[in-house]
Amino acid sequence: MTMRNLPRHLADLSIVLWVGGMWMLGYGVVPALFRLLPDRMLAGRIAGELFTLLAFIGIACALYLLLYQLQQFGRAALQRNAFRIAAAMLLLVCIGQFALQPILADLKVQALPLDVMNSPVAPRFKTWHAVSSILYLIQSLLGIALVIESRNK
Repeated sequence: MTMRNLPRHLADLSIVLWVGGMWMLGYGVVPALFRLLPDRMLAGRIAGELFTLLAFIGIACALYLLLYQLQQFGRAALQRNAFRIAAAMLLLVCIGQFALQPILADLKVQALPLDVMNSPVAPRFKTWHAVSSILYLIQSLLGIALVIESRNK
């Protein structure tokens, strides 16, 4: 590895970290938490903290990827699939973290001292959680597209 290739290697690492983290957390770790921990509220709190951490990792990775593309290709980067995919993923992660997550957190507070799923706000929580899950799935699938596109240099 030469220093000349360092930005490209960091872009590859960003994709691996972000997309790999999304798939491992969302479809591996979180289901295991809910399956293994007897306290669903604790599992939810841990999952929420992990998703928040991953969101900020994703934002950092996306910003690097977008800046890298702009540096490499100038305005032509805006026409590249990799740029558009990373931008869409960034938008989705920001919607999830800064729009949907506060709604879900507020519903959890409204439910106290009950578990949100056993409270009067459960139907609203389920609806917003479903919206969040769908956006996460779309982001995950876009992540696969980003991996494939990054190989098509």
